[in-house]
Amino acid sequence: MIISRVPVRLSMGGGGTDLPSYYKKYGGFLMAAAIDKYIATVVNKRFDDTIRLSYSKTELVDDIDEIEHNIIRESLRLVGIKKQIEIASLADVPAKCGLGTSSAFCVALLNTLYSYKKKSLSNRDLAELACKVEIEILKEPIGKQDQYAATFGGFNAYWFNKDDSVIIQPVLIPVEKLLQLQSNLLLFYLKKNRSASLVLTEQNNKIKNGIKDTVDRLHKIKDLGLRSKKVFETGNIDDFGEILHEHWLTKKGFTSKVTDSFIDEIYDIALRNGATGGKVVGAGGGGFLLVYCPKEKTRLISSLKKLGIEPMWFSFEREGIKKVFES
Repeated sequence: MIISRVPVRLSMGGGGTDLPSYYKKYGGFLMAAAIDKYIATVVNKRFDDTIRLSYSKTELVDDIDEIEHNIIRESLRLVGIKKQIEIASLADVPAKCGLGTSSAFCVALLNTLYSYKKKSLSNRDLAELACKVEIEILKEPIGKQDQYAATFGGFNAYWFNKDDSVIIQPVLIPVEKLLQLQSNLLLFYLKKNRSASLVLTEQNNKIKNGIKDTVDRLHKIKDLGLRSKKVFETGNIDDFGEILHEHWLTKKGFTSKVTDSFIDEIYDIALRNGATGGKVVGAGGGGFLLVYCPKEKTRLISSLKKLGIEPMWFSFEREGIKKVFES
């Protein structure tokens, strides 16, 4: 039996510029911070030749082609495992919540499967294989940040180059300022999930078709990401709230699927009760709302609790992929 664990991530600026349709033309930049909420995968050898899967549902099949779960099916095919295996997954957060759970699951699964096959991969190779499964094989209209953030963990800046290479650099934020940032960031679960693919397909098509407004918005979001990096590294943490607000206003213009009247209402209430900025994490449309609140956090939390919106407490996580058990 082998168990692997990876953290999910918060996109901290520049999200969307990691889409191949964008970075292969213009180059992408973003920051992502891993948090202490995890996805774990368990792999064990079965006594018979069947394949048993346990995630939000259970599958018991005789052949890989019969597997409904796309990521599991294609990961098994990539690694070269055809039978006699059992796979289970565990998660601290729900699927389709904007924290990169699908890619985190893919990273954890591949790490566990390769460990099962007695093969060792570098973090970069693991991240790229997860990208291969999701982007190349399954044709998901997503970017590369989630796979890299899950694999490497920490608080990093990522440059996505036109030649498909990725440069990774730790964000050099002073420890006391990192603690200030962590204290002032609040995550609220909106109790509605969405598929990133549904939201990003329209955005992706607009980029491919050269729609100027969409491309210009991504240029601006990339610039906001670079501004955020400077704010973090110079210690002017409170400026991040205003950048988050500008990011959200820019992001809302991508497609009507990014927000709705309910999300707009929750965000407006947050601004009226101490938040200086925020955004729906991930592609948008549901999941978690991230807000920056330097003061009066109790008032903000109380105002959203009246609507049934609760905070999820978190800490930044330095570690990425980790094999936690093998026997």
